[in-house]
Amino acid sequence: MSARRKVASLAAVGVAPLALTALSVTPAAAHGSMTDPVSRVSACFQEGPESPKSAACKAAVAASGAQAFYDWNGVNIANAAGKSKEIIPDGKLCSAGNDKYKGLDLPRGDWPSSKLSAGNHTFRYKGTAPHKGSFELFVTKESYDPSKPLKWSDLEEKPFVKVTDPKMENGDYVFDGKIPAREGRHLIYSIWQRSDSPEAFYTCSDVVFGKDSGSSGGNAPAPAASAPTDQDIAAGADKSSVEHHGHGDSDAETGAEATG
Repeated sequence: MSARRKVASLAAVGVAPLALTALSVTPAAAHGSMTDPVSRVSACFQEGPESPKSAACKAAVAASGAQAFYDWNGVNIANAAGKSKEIIPDGKLCSAGNDKYKGLDLPRGDWPSSKLSAGNHTFRYKGTAPHKGSFELFVTKESYDPSKPLKWSDLEEKPFVKVTDPKMENGDYVFDGKIPAREGRHLIYSIWQRSDSPEAFYTCSDVVFGKDSGSSGGNAPAPAASAPTDQDIAAGADKSSVEHHGHGDSDAETGAEATG
């Protein structure tokens, strides 16, 4: 039963105020994903978890199942506490070591991608349950090979963007940064570390600078990634198992499994 239906039922017997109080004090969980540049999980959710269009998203759904992509905003570690590099193993950065999202770790050069260029850029991160915290963005080194599992050593050691409590516009965290010069296919890795909780969220965004150098095996070029619209998100909400504890989720009984 949804939280809204519970309150309606309780109101009928005269205890709605008590129910509303109980719901309002439930601790909230932050959830979201990068939408500019578009994250892997967001791109595959936008394509449709049941019947994705791109070869990469089809493979990811085959590995993880459709539910992982209905839960596109829940790639997290509950108790990361700023120790992401210590607790996420090489080869599992995109899933944050969560087996549920293992399809995101598939090494391939045809993931849907976003076109980028060096210089100033405005980043957007859809926050379906907003909270205070910091965002760090890392870009892959010039030697990055998308056909191999992503390792921490594939990323530049220091983030090229680090921002705390960025502004929110129309449901998106919005912040600016300067992108380093790169050529070909690369990846931007984000860590959203909450300051009001040890929980952190992670994304992998496939990006292309200039000509796509991804290993597509001579097949058609990898498709452009598209971020889910608010309508897409609303349409998939009933199939999501991610719990927002009343902050962006209409059902207080659903719950996302967190690793850590």
